[in-house]
Amino acid sequence: MSINKALLALAMGFALAACTNSQQAADSAAEAADAAGEAQQAADNAAATGNAPAADAAQASADAAAAAADAAATSADTAAANAGTTEADDAADAAENAADAAEQAQDAAEEAAASADAPTNNDGKK
Repeated sequence: MSINKALLALAMGFALAACTNSQQAADSAAEAADAAGEAQQAADNAAATGNAPAADAAQASADAAAAAADAAATSADTAAANAGTTEADDAADAAENAADAAEQAQDAAEEAAASADAPTNNDGKK
């Protein structure tokens, strides 16, 4: 009986790890999407100032944030599809790295917008 309990505990541990990887990846994808949205808002704000160089720099950063958000979403899908494997673990890490990249691109877009005296760090608000 104790061997069965040990096997059950081990199986539950693997299931919990699989859920954790999938949830971590999904959370990272959501963070990346938020960062991409805020980066685009900063780019829009920079464009509204008429300062073309700042607007171009902010838009390039917003595009980079959107690409990172796409990568995070793809990684989250991979983590969910391969739950319980090392591939899911790797995909969760990749999603987290992509979220970090999106947040860095958001910062760059906001800095470019700030250089044009545009409103920044608006948390999705105009």
